[in-house]
Amino acid sequence: MKHPYHVGSVEVNYNAKSQTFEITGRFFLDDLENGLGKKYGSSFHFNDEKYKARLNEALEKYCADYFKLKADGRFLKVNYVGYEEDSESVNVFLESETVASPKKVETAVSFLYNLYDDQINIVHLIVNGERKSEKLTYPNRYLYRQF
Repeated sequence: MKHPYHVGSVEVNYNAKSQTFEITGRFFLDDLENGLGKKYGSSFHFNDEKYKARLNEALEKYCADYFKLKADGRFLKVNYVGYEEDSESVNVFLESETVASPKKVETAVSFLYNLYDDQINIVHLIVNGERKSEKLTYPNRYLYRQF
């Protein structure tokens, strides 16, 4: 399936209960397959059990390279949780280490920038129910918000 535009979304949601950021990236399935393939030099296929372990391994590395998160001036360790797919898109789940009520959130998002020079990532930062959204267009990857 070819689509005329390259867009993904990344939601960075602060969970006050767990004191972690829960991150969900949503991308077109074929874009993500191609992005991983280009970076790691082999082919990947979602919706195929045989590839699940390889996909998890590749996605963990890919997310570490293309997503960074800082709260109040400190880099947070972000852990890869897993992914789920449907016929056209993939959700990738990440979670940060704990951080107490962040006031200043900075993120660097460059998913699929290794594949497309017209990639757009729509980033939603949500802290205590307050949502701030921004459209990042290649090569711009930095987003900074005060809460």
